[in-house]
Amino acid sequence: MEHIPALVDALARELKARRLMMATAESCTGGLIAGACTEVSGSSEWFERGFVTYSNAAKSELLGVSAQLIGQHGAVSEAVAREMATGAVAHSAAKLAVAVTGVAGPTGGSVEKPVGTVWFGWATPAGVFTEHQRFDGDRAAVRQATVRHALAGLLQRLPG
Repeated sequence: MEHIPALVDALARELKARRLMMATAESCTGGLIAGACTEVSGSSEWFERGFVTYSNAAKSELLGVSAQLIGQHGAVSEAVAREMATGAVAHSAAKLAVAVTGVAGPTGGSVEKPVGTVWFGWATPAGVFTEHQRFDGDRAAVRQATVRHALAGLLQRLPG
C-alpha cells in the first residue's frame, strides 16, 4: 500500500507537467484529501480548491447535487459521488476532481451500506468515473484508506 505523501508527490509532478489543476469534493474524509495535497509547499500550482460537503445541504448548495437525487439514492451512492465530482469541476477552475462520500463509522452504517462503504467519483476531461470500495478498520483507518484510494485513482485517470 502506497503512502499518502508519495501519492501526493507523484500527483503533483504529473499535474504540474500537464499544467492541470485539481479540486476535491469530500464528505466522509472531511477535508483530509485537500489537507494531504496542501501539505506540500507550492501546491497552489496544481491544487485549486477543496469542498468539504459533509451535510446533504452542503452537497446541494456548494456542488449542485440535487436534493431529489440524494433522497432517491442516499448520500452514500454512485449517483451522488458522480454529481459531487462533476460539481467540483463546475464550481472551480479545475479540470480534474475527486469526490468521496461514505460511512466512516463507527455509527451510521446499515445492512445495505455498512461502515467502511465509500463511493468515489473522479471527474476528468475524458468523463466521470465512479467506484465503490469497502474498507475495514476503525474510523481513522477507513478515512486514511479513502484518501489513499482517492489520490491513487486520480493519478491513474490523469489525461495523456
